[in-house]
Amino acid sequence: VQLVESGGGSVQAGSSLRLSCIASGYTQSNRCMGWFRQAAGKEREGVAVIDRDEITRYSGSVQGRFTISRGNDKNTLYLQMDRLEADDTAMYYCAADRAHCSDRLWQSTELYTFWGQGTQVTVS
Repeated sequence: VQLVESGGGSVQAGSSLRLSCIASGYTQSNRCMGWFRQAAGKEREGVAVIDRDEITRYSGSVQGRFTISRGNDKNTLYLQMDRLEADDTAMYYCAADRAHCSDRLWQSTELYTFWGQGTQVTVS
């Protein structure tokens, strides 16, 4: 499975961006897909995940501002980011795994087998 992100950029605080991630290869069994981010000098953290049945989970810092969704084919992942803040500046990564999203541990990077190369989001 290959994951390719796009949609990052440099924006002002309060703006919106929409990230996309396209999965290719053997994607039929991708159940959990999500977005993680890593700011300079910090560990990678979970932002939001979505299961094939559309159940979503968000980190507290983005709840109410970001919306994760999947395309109808289930192989395209989106992250609509509204009211962006300077603290949202990071490299954003798409991740996927064949298991269902973990209810309690979804933010653990160890649970995801497939990763994209990342797309940079800078908010000033």
